[in-house]
Amino acid sequence: MSKLFPRLLSPVGLRGHILRNRIVFGAHTANMAKDGVPGDQHVAYYAERAIGGAGMIVVEPMPVHPAAILTRGNFRAGDDGVIPHFRKVTSAIKQNGAVAIQQLYHVGAHGDSDNSYHAHWSPSGMASYHDSDGSHSMSEGEIWETIDGFVQAARRCREAGFDGVEVWGAYLGLIEQFWTPWSNRREDLWGGALENRTRFSREIMSRIRSTCGQDFIIGLAISDDADHSVALGRDELADIVALHDDLGLVDYVTCGSGGYLDFEKLMPTFLYQEKLGADLAATIKRSVKHALVIAESHIRTPENGESVLGEGSADLVSIVRGQIADPHLARKAGEDRPEDVRGCISCNQMCWGRRSRDYWISCLINPSAGREYQWGGDRFTPAAKPKMVLVVGAGPAGLEAARAAAERGHRVILAEASNRLGGNFLLAGMQPRRGQILDLIAWYERQLTKLGVDIRFNAYVEASDVEAVGADAVILATGSYSPETGFQKALPSVETLPGIEKGNVFTIEAVMARQARPGRKVLLLDEGGGWRGCGTAWKLAEDGHSVTMLSPDPFIGKELQRTTADVPLRRTLKRLGVKWLLEVSVLEWHGNGATLLDLNTGERTFEEGDSLVLATTNAAAGALGEELRSLGIDAVEIGDCAAPRQAPYAFYEGRRAGLAI
Repeated sequence: MSKLFPRLLSPVGLRGHILRNRIVFGAHTANMAKDGVPGDQHVAYYAERAIGGAGMIVVEPMPVHPAAILTRGNFRAGDDGVIPHFRKVTSAIKQNGAVAIQQLYHVGAHGDSDNSYHAHWSPSGMASYHDSDGSHSMSEGEIWETIDGFVQAARRCREAGFDGVEVWGAYLGLIEQFWTPWSNRREDLWGGALENRTRFSREIMSRIRSTCGQDFIIGLAISDDADHSVALGRDELADIVALHDDLGLVDYVTCGSGGYLDFEKLMPTFLYQEKLGADLAATIKRSVKHALVIAESHIRTPENGESVLGEGSADLVSIVRGQIADPHLARKAGEDRPEDVRGCISCNQMCWGRRSRDYWISCLINPSAGREYQWGGDRFTPAAKPKMVLVVGAGPAGLEAARAAAERGHRVILAEASNRLGGNFLLAGMQPRRGQILDLIAWYERQLTKLGVDIRFNAYVEASDVEAVGADAVILATGSYSPETGFQKALPSVETLPGIEKGNVFTIEAVMARQARPGRKVLLLDEGGGWRGCGTAWKLAEDGHSVTMLSPDPFIGKELQRTTADVPLRRTLKRLGVKWLLEVSVLEWHGNGATLLDLNTGERTFEEGDSLVLATTNAAAGALGEELRSLGIDAVEIGDCAAPRQAPYAFYEGRRAGLAI
């Protein structure tokens, strides 16, 4: 029994099944199916979390009807041909000690015609909040057709070896559309009074019980949306859940946050507080007599989970992104090793961010996510012949390369030119609310120390130093730098910004490292649309500067839209008094302001400013690699010194390089 997490690691019974702990790997769209069926990638992804100790795994949602298909990686709806493929998934989960559940879903009005080529079906023909389409008001026959779709999907789950299903009533999907008076305006037996509005879900769940048997688990997923008056309140949701609970239709309830009206809270980034789903869970827990309650949404860590259970808010916790980031979170917690858990940084960049672009998901800090079937999970096979490895540069790429090589038994020297780990990623961790990045860097320092990596700070490495070390393998992770020319992609013919020599022009790296002191009124040119520029603007505004952002894009935070961070970010910037001018570039810096070019009209205007801060594209710091090549010394270049990109590709290339030795 864990001393640190006695509640979290205690077993619990669920309709005849014993969960070894109260950690759930909850449902989310991994989007890995090919031709509508799970394959080796899917099997290995879920197996790794079962190996890692999760008590229950809820496999990603199965669309129950052609109208419900939402992504390219969705499973086939209404096809018994999926059953043998899912048997491989359930076998992998159950053989490794976890209970296997599958979620069943229908998004109702919020479908995706690009993928489904089907009209969106909804109770009353309301507008889609997923795209610009409207929806079709379901007939009586179509309602019964959809109910049967849920039941037959549950039957397939039973035949495939799942221990139960989770019926999706969250995010203002189809079931919640029936529950909600705003979206259910029917005047027949399916609308009006609560009994009628819940008829759809009650028919689904009672028929699943009749078809699949008394030992089959039936869960219900719900979420709340407190910022919109048309959505159901927590007390209304509690009444609905209590109705299903009293009838014995539900064995557990998963409580999340957000939905199609409040998309940013559906999978909240670090901009939101942790344990976001705990309040709804506490309300539901007070209303049920039989069902277990699972708290979900921004419960990242074992400490979060123990806290929620200790407060009595829930019976179990769903830690999804935390177990994407570290599949062995549950096992490490059970061994009282929380310091070894690689903590999710709540960025959404490669999980929700890749899913939003309809790719299979991965993880910024754990590149094995989605590649378990290729890399043997998130574990390491010892090298056949240990070697001496020199890694130059301790940013994300270098840290992961050094760790992966050391995990495989190689002797590793990590040389860093500065006096701290992290590289430019460290500067990102100094932006507001991004302290989870600093926690991750501290995790690397602990892991490298345990692995015996020889970390050498203030070690600026030249080619002669590489020769002197005489390593068997050399990995270069020397990062990138700002060329400080003011070059803008929107003005490709202008190599150097006119007037840059007049001074008071700084890079965001210099600002975040406190190597520069911008004046009171700052103009910040953001050509990236990501956290480099936006997070620096936030920091400057918090420090009392008057900030005006300049962007060639039509809105601030363009690259953050895929992570759902852009809306709360802009709200935060507005509260801090940050202003912005869009679809503009800087033609000239005058020392006291800039001449701007309107990219739509060609109009030129002058904007006053004491300083100009540049968030433009960096250049690769590849000088050492070029020098080594000229001497005939082999070295692998990874991360930004290969090409400046976002952090996930640095972590990926670091892992790949460590595995290749």
